[in-house]
Amino acid sequence: MLASAGTALVGLMVTEAWGQAREGVVALWRRVRPADADAVGRDLDEARAELVEARTGAADGDATELELVGEWQRRLLRVLRDDPAAADELQRVLEAARGALPSETPSAGVQLQARAEGSARIYQAGRDMRVQEP
Repeated sequence: MLASAGTALVGLMVTEAWGQAREGVVALWRRVRPADADAVGRDLDEARAELVEARTGAADGDATELELVGEWQRRLLRVLRDDPAAADELQRVLEAARGALPSETPSAGVQLQARAEGSARIYQAGRDMRVQEP
């Protein structure tokens, strides 16, 4: 559960459901470690900004994501050691945020068309796409 929670939390950082996930995690911290809740909120905001920058800039987004997953797995482990029952609450928070995301299946109304001539390249996706060329 913990490994997937860190991965899910970081994955949600770049989605429309981030606000919901963030507020749920901060609320959990506020209940278990109230003195640290505001700092955790700021740290989550900084982590999200770092991930967004890494994904859109020249930095290696995958490496940044892996580092953030490890960091938040460790932080979640520490808070869950203080209150093991909080694991269920964390799972509910992350599941609710993931449930707020649009379905992975494109709707029937989505239609992609493309034409290429000569040596042109076309890249199309119904969701996220990352293209790295030499």
